[in-house]
Amino acid sequence: MTQAPTIFSLQAPKDISLTEIEAELNQIWQSYGIAGEDGALPAATRATTFTLVVYEPEETQYLLAALGFYHGPIDGILGPQTKAALREVQKKFELPETGTANPETLAILREQFAKGQRIGSIGESGAISYGVDTASPRIADEIAIRNPCRIIALCPIAGEDEGVKAQVSAYCPIQKQSSSTLICCEYITLSGTPSALERVGGMIPALLIGGLPKFLWWKATPDPNNSLFKRLAAVCNNVIVDSCNFNEPEHDLLSLQALVESGIPLADLNWRRLAAWQELTAQAYDSPHRCAALKDIDRVNIDYEKGNPTQALLFLGWLASRLQWQPIAYEKESGDYDIAKIRFVAQDQLQVEAELAGVPVADAGEVAGDLIALRLSSTNPKADCGTVICTETGGCMRMETHGGAQSAGLFQQVSSLSEQKAEALLSQQVQRWGHEALFEDSLAITAQSLKLGQKS
Repeated sequence: MTQAPTIFSLQAPKDISLTEIEAELNQIWQSYGIAGEDGALPAATRATTFTLVVYEPEETQYLLAALGFYHGPIDGILGPQTKAALREVQKKFELPETGTANPETLAILREQFAKGQRIGSIGESGAISYGVDTASPRIADEIAIRNPCRIIALCPIAGEDEGVKAQVSAYCPIQKQSSSTLICCEYITLSGTPSALERVGGMIPALLIGGLPKFLWWKATPDPNNSLFKRLAAVCNNVIVDSCNFNEPEHDLLSLQALVESGIPLADLNWRRLAAWQELTAQAYDSPHRCAALKDIDRVNIDYEKGNPTQALLFLGWLASRLQWQPIAYEKESGDYDIAKIRFVAQDQLQVEAELAGVPVADAGEVAGDLIALRLSSTNPKADCGTVICTETGGCMRMETHGGAQSAGLFQQVSSLSEQKAEALLSQQVQRWGHEALFEDSLAITAQSLKLGQKS
């Protein structure tokens, strides 16, 4: 990871009423302009690129802030500052200092929150505080460092319905190459019970900056029947999800397809993680004779880290959509490996057998269900279509055991990818919006396959 930039703080999180949000943000900038007339402060660019609405059901940042361990905007990205706050909690309560929101730490946070006391070392402050602060939040830097934007975080919390609380703040990451100009993000945080947030759903569109692209990052499983989701999806240029976090991957992928069919422009960060696999697969068949042999592929084996088959399903959907295979059968087996067998028929009526295997791994990464290995082959011994692609770290464990790697015509590796974290993928996603035809085509084939499984 690159070193997080120093932060210039325009406004620490400040509690205000819902009706004062725009006025408070304007006051921040008016005060900054007055203070900067003597030239002592660098020029600052206000949010001018897009609005990002983040629906954040994960309560870690909210609890840390409420208890006084964390003093940054709540936007759902668990960056270095949030991890440092978690370590402080863990140290205070004599838990292993992992810097992660594990069940034990969350239980402590919820228990202390219920007692209603601020026990952290960070005090409350509502004053405007211009100045460089290396300890201040490094949240959403991947986005803010490139784009002056407005981030609206919606934080559903458990407990009694006490209405919706609002906070505003403003931070500017400082880059060495342009330290004379600040590119700033405005943060609005709205917290309350899910029903309370739904009640104020009608006012949220008014907080989106007019005339600029609008993105909704829905970090829960998208629910087509959720009224807040429907209201926000209707006014945003893109609805962004991350299917690696789906609780019921197969059911939730079908929900995604239903959203696409309803006309919602959808993007999946987990789909972005497949780019290197797709590129290497395409490159493997670049030469004319290999391209001609594509029609001979009738066996596909995909290994992924056991737990979430979404990447494997989406990759297979992409492959089938490009080669114009139609799914005709879907079966599942559970055991040490989670096995799914999907049968397709090609345009020339050739039957294609695909097997997806969830492989148990000792050291799973942060992304659930990452691909491990891919093998394309043919039962035709004369066909030159055999290809094996593996991760640099995971290798082809199961495939080599079965002798598959040795019989492949072409062997490639996917290098370790550092840009797989959600915030890095998100910073790329907000450069584009609208419908993504390739993703929608692949998801459609995936959904067709899953529906066959429901019937069997």
